[in-house]
Amino acid sequence: MDDIEKKRVIEGALYLFGEDGLSLKQICSLLDTDEDDALDLVLDLQQDFIRDSRGLQIIEIADSFSLVTCIEHAPYYEKLAKENQQTALSQAAIEVLSIIAYKQPMTRAEVEEIRGVKSEKAINSLLQRNLIEEAGRKEGLGRARLYKTTRDFLDCFGLRDITELPSIPELTLEEEEQIRNLFQEERE
Repeated sequence: MDDIEKKRVIEGALYLFGEDGLSLKQICSLLDTDEDDALDLVLDLQQDFIRDSRGLQIIEIADSFSLVTCIEHAPYYEKLAKENQQTALSQAAIEVLSIIAYKQPMTRAEVEEIRGVKSEKAINSLLQRNLIEEAGRKEGLGRARLYKTTRDFLDCFGLRDITELPSIPELTLEEEEQIRNLFQEERE
């Protein structure tokens, strides 16, 4: 692997580890190289970001390197965050939140199986609003992330705990069939 590919691997790993960042020791392990080589690659990548005037930068905090946004762009991101907080939840997000609230913890695939449509965007929206959070990994193949509701969810809906959710009304066979037909029509 040449240095360009190594820097691309470091960039991707820094993105994956987000705020936690990576220590030089972790980068050495990742690339199977020594500390001098790893440090040279990180510093070179850091200069690449500066030289190319990118919207991200690499910083070192407490012996870890992190990929972060540039401080001069903070007002733009704050504006975007405020706009996102002021918008109401989409119908898809409400459906996903309801499913997770009643059947938690569950994976994205399990949510999608119930809804019959992709739910990644809705889950990300709920994570950003701190209404759901990761609750570990499911045992088995792929070890998919599990999601559950948060304390903010309880605060938002005025619940002491999850057992205070209203019970789901039992449907007649006819009502179940109507709902099933409704979802089939929406998919077609």
